[in-house]
Amino acid sequence: MNDQQKENCIFCNIASGNSPAKILFRDELVTAFVDLHPIAPVHILIIPNRHIESANHAKPGDENVIGHMVTVAQKLAKENGVSESGYRLVINTGPNAGQSVFHLHLHLIGGRHLPFHFE
Repeated sequence: MNDQQKENCIFCNIASGNSPAKILFRDELVTAFVDLHPIAPVHILIIPNRHIESANHAKPGDENVIGHMVTVAQKLAKENGVSESGYRLVINTGPNAGQSVFHLHLHLIGGRHLPFHFE
């Protein structure tokens, strides 16, 4: 990814603080913020601060940041009152899976019953 593509990546801009978002968590590896188009009362996106386009682009050595995304999700689920009732973690990879921003992101979704179905 060149510098121009990084400048155009909304999630890179959120991670760097150059675009607004309701940030719920940030450290040296990841940033978590409220999804602008929530599908449930709790809908949080957790992204690596470093650009990784999708799960298909993760490389050996990225296990640390991807695992950290899950532990941050666990912390945020508890803070947002959904750890006991249940929540869903989703990573969409590619357009047919619904990935619309091509920067790896983990959806934390909860706060209501989430039926399991595919259209």
